[in-house]
Amino acid sequence: MAKRIALFAAVGLGVLGIAAARADGPDIITLRQTAFDLNNASFAYIRAVVKEKGDVKQLEAPGKAIARWASVIPTMFPAGSDKGKTKAKSEIWSDPAGFKKDADALQAASMKLADAAKAGDTEAVAAAAKSMGEACGACHRAYRER
Repeated sequence: MAKRIALFAAVGLGVLGIAAARADGPDIITLRQTAFDLNNASFAYIRAVVKEKGDVKQLEAPGKAIARWASVIPTMFPAGSDKGKTKAKSEIWSDPAGFKKDADALQAASMKLADAAKAGDTEAVAAAAKSMGEACGACHRAYRER
């Protein structure tokens, strides 16, 4: 499973590099969609380890990575980035405080997971993973088209 995550991350970073190398600047929609794909892969890995009752200590790094991503999510939706192939709802731009609040909730839950993973606390990791899922779901319901 870890090899799959690493491969997915390498491919994602390659896409980020290609997008960032465009002459007219980075394609913000491609960048954020790729980052969300990487986030989803990390979260899928977390859920799989929790479900299989695996070694939660290995989840510290993905928890921290998701927390870092959550801290920049609001910056990935600048004005004008609602045009193009995106599922972002207009509420992202009309309710930036609410959008940031949801990103902050994901960041907090992810850091709790990382801290619990570092301590090897299986139950706290499972609870934090559930909170992360709830944070993701709340944001998707409010700010993402289906």
